[in-house]
Amino acid sequence: MNTRMHLHPNVLLEKELPLSATRDGFGKGLCAAAEQNSRIVGVSADLTESTKMTEFAKQFPERFIQVGVAEQNLVTVGSGLAAEGKIPFCAAFAAFSPGRNWEQIRTTVCYNDQPVKIVGSHAGLTVGPDGATHQMLEDLALMRVLPNMKVVVPADALQAAKATLALAQDSYPAYLRVAREKSPVFTTTETPFLLGKADVYWKGSDVTVVACGPLVYMALQAAYALRHILSVEVINVHTIKPLDVLTILRSVRKTRCLVSVEEHQIAAGCRSISTAFSCCNGIYWSA
Repeated sequence: MNTRMHLHPNVLLEKELPLSATRDGFGKGLCAAAEQNSRIVGVSADLTESTKMTEFAKQFPERFIQVGVAEQNLVTVGSGLAAEGKIPFCAAFAAFSPGRNWEQIRTTVCYNDQPVKIVGSHAGLTVGPDGATHQMLEDLALMRVLPNMKVVVPADALQAAKATLALAQDSYPAYLRVAREKSPVFTTTETPFLLGKADVYWKGSDVTVVACGPLVYMALQAAYALRHILSVEVINVHTIKPLDVLTILRSVRKTRCLVSVEEHQIAAGCRSISTAFSCCNGIYWSA
């Protein structure tokens, strides 16, 4: 374990860790950001409760806009607000935003380089009873390719709150990916978080595992379970774009083996690190 990361003291005892969805962390972070900056506004596509914007709407009703089931309108309204000096957080299910409104994001947000923060909730496979139509496994690929767009996938609820606060202070368009289901909160308030900086949570020498979102904790569990037969280095790549190539390369040059773990299609998600790894002439897997 990398003690400099200040992870939860019971990080290896899953039953002793608090549980919370990363979408919960977004909701708390949004309220905290709004208290610090009056330019923060929230925009919802008829999913206020599901995306955890209810508390924001209660605390800041004059800064909350409900556009209804209209994801294209969601981001175009957000772009207009940004053009007038606001910092909008536009939240919906990832299957619909960016799944349904990618062209509007491309044209009105990225083309104009507006600091719109697009929050895709219920991403990945863990959407519970919502079913396959609400699972989103292509969003990272869609958003990574857009110019000016930052892409962030926090590992737990506490990190999601930190990411929200950081994005509120950032002048670029951004995509924040959060999940529906509760997962272990294994970081602490002292755990470092910096946009664009990957963090080594578990030090090893045989294989590098890069992960994002709640699967980072599963990677830590795997590293611990394998500790007697394989020395695993686990890196939390919470920022998919811009990618911290140097931290990943530093690890892979040591281990000569790389595995990526994520809730996404095998193409163009966190797997984008293979580009960096190609310089190392090693072995690469994606799970």
